[in-house]
Amino acid sequence: MKCFFMDPTLDTDEFLHAYHHREEADWDKLYQNYSAGVDWPTSTFYKELIAKYPDAKVILTERSADSWYQSVKNTIHIAATKPSPDDPKMQKFKRMVHDVCVDGTIMNPITFADEEAIKASFVKHNEEVKQFVPADKLLILGLGEGWERLCEFLGKEVPDVSYPCTNSTEEFRRQEMPKNMKDA
Repeated sequence: MKCFFMDPTLDTDEFLHAYHHREEADWDKLYQNYSAGVDWPTSTFYKELIAKYPDAKVILTERSADSWYQSVKNTIHIAATKPSPDDPKMQKFKRMVHDVCVDGTIMNPITFADEEAIKASFVKHNEEVKQFVPADKLLILGLGEGWERLCEFLGKEVPDVSYPCTNSTEEFRRQEMPKNMKDA
């Protein structure tokens, strides 16, 4: 199983087109090499993807709005507000992050400075997912909860390896920020 995750090498033009013209999006093409997707930009399109793939299962990972805000503040917000490198592909990737992933909220320092409003939008998004996704297709999983409920929901055996902890603030800052979005 190959899982789609935000990647600076992806075809950002296709995702930007899908965002601005959702009725024209070719979801089969965008996700042709994947059987799952996590995080942005996939979470932006959850309604369209569920309409296209009604048997798909959705896993909503929950965490406190406070911890989410601190994580975004120390990762995506910093990366999104740093000057773009001269690399045209990276500039396009940042535009996709701006439009598709955060719709200008995180890149706008005035909007992002309203911590309570940003956290409220996070809570609202989670509630909308819970209302939209059919209950039998939705697993609400606590951050770091482990394999058992996840594997049961997916109809898979619990693997004999530790539950992964990836995409942490430290990992993001170590791997993504230094190579992609340095200070000018």
